[in-house]
Amino acid sequence: MLRSLFSGISGLRAHQTMLDVTGNNIANVNTAGFKSSQVRFQDTLSQVLSNAGAAQTGIGGTNPAQVGLGVKVAGITTNFQQGAAQLTNVATDMMISGDGFFVVNKGGEQLYSRAGAFSFDSLGQLVTPDGGLVQGWAADAAGNIDTNAALQDLRLPVSTLMGASATGSSVFEGNLPSETAVGTTLTRQMDVYDGTGNVHALTVQFTRSAAGWDIAASVGDSTAAGTGSITFNTDGTINTLTMPALTADATIGLPAMTLDLSDLTGFAGLDTLAGSSQDGRAAGNLQSFTINSDGTVMGSFSNGLKQAVGRVALASFTNPGGLEKYGNSLYATTVNSGDPQVGTAGTGGRGSLTGGSLEMSNVDLSAEFTNLIVAQRGFQANSRVITTSDQVLEELVNLKR
Repeated sequence: MLRSLFSGISGLRAHQTMLDVTGNNIANVNTAGFKSSQVRFQDTLSQVLSNAGAAQTGIGGTNPAQVGLGVKVAGITTNFQQGAAQLTNVATDMMISGDGFFVVNKGGEQLYSRAGAFSFDSLGQLVTPDGGLVQGWAADAAGNIDTNAALQDLRLPVSTLMGASATGSSVFEGNLPSETAVGTTLTRQMDVYDGTGNVHALTVQFTRSAAGWDIAASVGDSTAAGTGSITFNTDGTINTLTMPALTADATIGLPAMTLDLSDLTGFAGLDTLAGSSQDGRAAGNLQSFTINSDGTVMGSFSNGLKQAVGRVALASFTNPGGLEKYGNSLYATTVNSGDPQVGTAGTGGRGSLTGGSLEMSNVDLSAEFTNLIVAQRGFQANSRVITTSDQVLEELVNLKR
């Protein structure tokens, strides 16, 4: 039989594969995080009609004569070029700007994805649309995250609480007017918290003395109290300072407390003394959250404070093209992808995260429709080769009538 007949058949098969891949790309034009694929062709074995000949005395060398035996699919590669961003304003949607993959646990198998369309289930677990569990690290009670720990399922239940913290230090800032008459008392108050989050009024009195200011601090409904003093140089800076240290009151769970007055000044004509901060807080429940660019999930609590509640993990690969498409917008590792390098967003070559956005498909419709035409014409041309070969065989059969 004619070699051209089988070459045409191989061409039909190869271009059919190209049509299949192109059709799949077009079908996923609106699939979040989808990465398009391209077909690579190469020729098959060539039959040698005559070998190459070396040059000899009086005779030149000759090139080999070969007839190709068709085409085959050399490979189907995945294009990991960044897709366009689509703003969704959904808090659980995430987009990776740059390289990297979300880590997903599905049925005990660790998989990877570029599609960040996540949501919470009834247990507060961050999941993919098909139920895969997004991996990361949880924060401890103080909001600290150990990214060197083992990955775990990210959870953000509605019952998440920020525990109360007793006040251990209070800071007062501003200016004490140096021209104030001896015996004048300035009183300032600040709310402080005990170990269960109850609020107490901290009262600090600054009484002008001949040398400077005498300080007396107390918590109104407790036995906690302390005294100190402060003097200033002629340029308004602190000369001497005895910080008041309030004693503890175990009956209401109020620990020993210090007052930080190191930023006070003693200029004339200004009375700006005020309590600026304290390190205690009331308990609060989670109300909302946002995603930082490094993958940190910041919770907003009912006590008006924000604290990290978790961090999304990202994985990078030496050869992402070696990943195997698992289905459901997921990828699995292969022997040629390399081991996953798991870490945080923005480090180790991994991209940053954008909350409230999704990465759309990177399918270029204009290119895909062009490929569709190329594949169609290639298929038609190879079918013509088969038709022509059949006509030649028909002529051979008809030689004897």
